Amino acid sequence: MHRRGHLKSIATAAAIAVGSLTLMGQVLAAGTIKVGVLHSLSGTMAISETVLKDTVLMAIEEINAKGGVLGQKLEPVVVDPASNWPLFAEKTKQLLTQDKVSVIFGCWTSVSRKSALPVLEELNGLLFYPVQYEGEELSKNVFYTGAAPNQQAIPAVDYLMSKDGGGAKRWVLLGTDYVYPRTTNKILRAYLKSKGVKDADIDEKYTPFGHSDYQTIVADVKKFAAGGKTAVVSTINGDSNVPFYKELGNAGLKAKDVPVVAFSVGEEELRGVDTKPLVGHLAAWNYFMSIKNPTNTEFIKKWSDYAKAKNIAGHKDKPLTNDPMEATYIGIYMWKQAVEKAKSTDVDKVIAAMAGQTFKAPSGIVSKMDEKNHHLHKSVFIGEVKADGQFNVVWKTPGPVKAKPWSPYIEGNDKKPDQPVKK
Repeated sequence: MHRRGHLKSIATAAAIAVGSLTLMGQVLAAGTIKVGVLHSLSGTMAISETVLKDTVLMAIEEINAKGGVLGQKLEPVVVDPASNWPLFAEKTKQLLTQDKVSVIFGCWTSVSRKSALPVLEELNGLLFYPVQYEGEELSKNVFYTGAAPNQQAIPAVDYLMSKDGGGAKRWVLLGTDYVYPRTTNKILRAYLKSKGVKDADIDEKYTPFGHSDYQTIVADVKKFAAGGKTAVVSTINGDSNVPFYKELGNAGLKAKDVPVVAFSVGEEELRGVDTKPLVGHLAAWNYFMSIKNPTNTEFIKKWSDYAKAKNIAGHKDKPLTNDPMEATYIGIYMWKQAVEKAKSTDVDKVIAAMAGQTFKAPSGIVSKMDEKNHHLHKSVFIGEVKADGQFNVVWKTPGPVKAKPWSPYIEGNDKKPDQPVKK
């Protein structure tokens, strides 16, 4: 009896111990990994950025449905910096110090990224930035999943100079007045000069964020184009694209006469525009919704189903995908893979594990994160606007192009290292 009682006590103790361990396991599993989402959901950039917030939330939902990351669910923390550039710094600090996020997905404009950057570097945060930009930056704390100038701007100009692209001799560089357009145009001006284009054949114009009256500017473009075969390179950002394209249509400025190539206009920005007068105008990106391959078909279906299920304005009836959505999606999955490789969300360990990460992108290529320079190797596509607001791909690179964050067309850049320098 005594022995049986003793065994019973041991069994009870063991059961309690197992129960405790199970409970402890549940507590550990119940912990979440917080993910910051830093996109303008109001103001002039909401037209472009809101859908990126939804892309992050869709990816998080997918990842959580498959068991999360390291056995933990991802918990999104969404903030709205409201197209207010200093607010990006404040919201970044809030996400890192109060919300204790492990990573941030966000920003569109370079001025918003540059606002967040000192905070990220000071607090050792991690940002995945999903939009094409001007380069001239390399931070240990940022992974750039959009294009550098040699993966978008330079190939677009090459195309417009070519016989297939119309053989442009004169250039209007038209942008929103901030760092991305001005730096990109500095690079393009130097590049055009290296190709023998004279200063007199380059016209540079800038408008403020939210600008809506493009009548005079489009009239000026028309006048300038009378001096020879002209192309317009547009780095207009945000909701100003709607009145700009409407005015192009009103003025009868057709693509066969003066082609416009845009670097910040995709399927989403053309949603609110009558695209019939814009047929043949161009955009240069690393992804278009119209690209035909099984990975893209699956991506579009996922987004369509998600948009309907979540009742997302505009997209529930007419779901659209675009390049920054693809770059966002690649970024979150690469981060997940890096965390799993590092077996930790520790920023320095994740940064080390990001080197050389690959992901089968909706564009159909296997995107690779460069081993050193924090930029993706990306294919470049040039698309013509179609009457339905989609793009017909008219040119593409033979394969992925390695990013050059420091443009060779800016003096002194040849001395800069192709990797972040420790500060």
